[in-house]
Order: sequence, then C-alpha cells, then structure tokens
Amino acid sequence: MTNLKVHSSVPADLEGGLAELRGDCARMAPHWAVPEHRASRPVPPSLIHGVSVPVRSARLLDAMSDYGD
Repeated sequence: MTNLKVHSSVPADLEGGLAELRGDCARMAPHWAVPEHRASRPVPPSLIHGVSVPVRSARLLDAMSDYGD
C-alpha cells in the first residue's frame, strides 16, 4: 500500500475568503479539460418508463401541501 501523505511547507488556510477561492479556481481552470459538446437527441417514448411509487409514499406526498396542491 502506498503512503499518500502530502507534506507542505505552507499550512493550509481553511479560513480563506471568497477572493482567495476564486483565485485558486482561476489558477486550476487551465488544467481542466472541456468535453466536446454533443447535441442531445430526443429519447423515443418506448424507452421512457413510468415511476413506481409505493402507496404509502404517495399518500404521504399527497398530504403535503407543497406536493399535493
């Protein structure tokens, strides 16, 4: 098994602000690959299946005003 401990001469600043986070992200951005954009195709209705909800859960959701109204 490999020892994955990382040793750094600079302690991690866990209380950094938003500006520091944005700077870190800007420095990391060039290292991220952007996947090729693929055009989405419609899904044929034969591949769409319904959702099964247990009766007990359906009653619970029906009783909640956010979902039942």
